[in-house]
Amino acid sequence: MSVVVKENVSEWSSEKLIQAALQRGEASVCQNGAIVVATGARTGRSPRDKFIVQDATTATTVDWGAVNRPMSTVVFNALWQKASAYLSERETYTQVLRVGEALSSTQVVQVKTELAWHALFVRHLFIREVPNDRPVAWQMVTAPGLQLDAEKDGVHSDGVVALDFSQKKILICGIAYAGEMKKSMFSVLNYLLPEQDVLPMHCAANVNEHGDSALFFGLSGTGKTTLSADDDRLLVGDDEHGWSREGIFNFEGGCYAKCIDLHPDKEPVIWQAIRDGAVMENVVVDAHGVPDFTDTRLTQNTRAAYPLEHIGQRKKDRMAAHPKAVIFLTCDLYGVLPPVAQLSREQAAYYFLSGYTALVGSTELGSASGISSTFSTCFGAPFFPRSAQVYASLLMERLKETGAPVYLVNTGWTGGSYAKGGERFAIPTTRSIVRSLLTMAVDDTEWETYEGFHFKIPSFLKGVETKLLNPEKTWEDQAAFKEARRTLIQLFQDNFKRFEVEEAIRHAGPGSSG
Repeated sequence: MSVVVKENVSEWSSEKLIQAALQRGEASVCQNGAIVVATGARTGRSPRDKFIVQDATTATTVDWGAVNRPMSTVVFNALWQKASAYLSERETYTQVLRVGEALSSTQVVQVKTELAWHALFVRHLFIREVPNDRPVAWQMVTAPGLQLDAEKDGVHSDGVVALDFSQKKILICGIAYAGEMKKSMFSVLNYLLPEQDVLPMHCAANVNEHGDSALFFGLSGTGKTTLSADDDRLLVGDDEHGWSREGIFNFEGGCYAKCIDLHPDKEPVIWQAIRDGAVMENVVVDAHGVPDFTDTRLTQNTRAAYPLEHIGQRKKDRMAAHPKAVIFLTCDLYGVLPPVAQLSREQAAYYFLSGYTALVGSTELGSASGISSTFSTCFGAPFFPRSAQVYASLLMERLKETGAPVYLVNTGWTGGSYAKGGERFAIPTTRSIVRSLLTMAVDDTEWETYEGFHFKIPSFLKGVETKLLNPEKTWEDQAAFKEARRTLIQLFQDNFKRFEVEEAIRHAGPGSSG
C-alpha cells in the first residue's frame, strides 16, 4: 500500500490542519472551538533527554553540564537517519516558517512533523510570513511515534531532543509534548544572537498607547503571560524576545499559555484567545466538550497555543522601542521578598544571574508535584546554551545604554511561607503594582531600604494595601520571619558562589540579617 506524503503544507489553512488532526484521531473539538490533544506520559519538557552536539563549533562556546548535555555527531547522524527512515513510511506535514521578527536576526526553519496537530502548533507559535529572499537555514524533524532504545541509540531514554548547530538540524523523537519544538528554536536563537549583539530573553513584552514598552522576565507560572496580557496595553509577545540596540522584537507569532485554574475574570485576554483553532494540551474536558481548567489529573502543566491574531490588543508588527521598565517576576515561597523592589544596575545583574523563583506547575517532566524553590539563571536556564555571564553582560549593556529601570516583583507568598500559613499575592494586587510601575506612578513615591536585601521598596502605592509592601509587617511570628529571611539570604549566597563577576555585582546581593 502506497503512502501519501504531504511534503509541503505551508499554504494550508489552519482549518485544513485541524480537519487532518480530527480525521486522524489526534484531537477532538472543545465547546470553545479549540481542539484538545493528549501528549501521553510526557506532559512537559524532558530536560534529561535534551542534547547538543559537541563538535568544533560548540566545544568552547556552550556551557556544558547538567543543562547542556553533549552528544557526538556520530550518534546524532545515526538518530537522524533512523528518524528519516521511520517518517519515510508515514504521512508527514512540512512547513517553512521562521523565528525572530527582526529580519536581521530571523532564522528560517523547515519543520517536518508526524502529527497534524504538531504542524498546527508550530504554525501558531512560529512566524508564518517568510520573505522570498530568505533560504531555509534550519531543519526540524519531529517523530513522536518513534520510540528509541536508550542503550542502542546512545540516549537517555525512549525519547530525545537533539540540536546540531553545525548542521543546523533539530531532531525530536519519542516525545509528543509540543513545547519541545518551541523551546528548541528558542535555544537556537539564544545561542546565535549574542554574536549579533542581541540579548535573547525569556520574557513577555507589551506597550502602552504611546509605544512605551515593558519587559516581564520569569519562569513558567510566575506571571509573564498573565501580567503582559493587559486590556490597557498592546501585547508584543508572551514569552521570547530579543533586545538589540534598535529595540525589542518578538521571536514568535503566537502564545503558549498555561491553563491551570484559568478564569475569565482573572485572565480575560487569555480566556478569550482560546477559541477556534487554538490547541489545548492535556486539558480535561467533559462529555460535552467543556474544558475543566481546574482538573490536574493529567498534569498541572496544561497548555493552550494560539496565534497572536487571537488577541485584539496586540502590537501587530511584534516589535517595540526600548523598555521604559524591566520587571523580574519571582515567586518567593519563603514569604520574605516584597511585592515590589527597585533594583540598581548591579542588583539587576545579581538577580538576573540568580534567577530565584519557584517551579509552579513545572513544565519539566519528573519535577516534584506541587511547588519548589529554584535558581534558574537568566530566568530560563534550560534554554540558554552559553555561559550565563554572556547574557548578563548584554543585559548590563542594554540597561546602561537605555537607562531603563529594573524592578523585582514577587508573585509568590506573603504573611508566612508557602509551607507555613502564608498566602499568595492575589493577581489584582500584582496588577495594581505593575500598573503603578508602568504608568510612572512610582516616580513620586518614597522608597526605603529593605533590611537584609539592601534594595529599595516603596512606602506607599496607590491601590495596594500599605502593609503588604513590607513583608516583615505581614508576619505575626516575627521570630519565624527573621529565620525565613536568614534562610533565604543564605540560599542566595550559596547559589551565587558559582559565578565569577566583578565585586560590585557580588556585593549587590543580600547580606547578613539580624
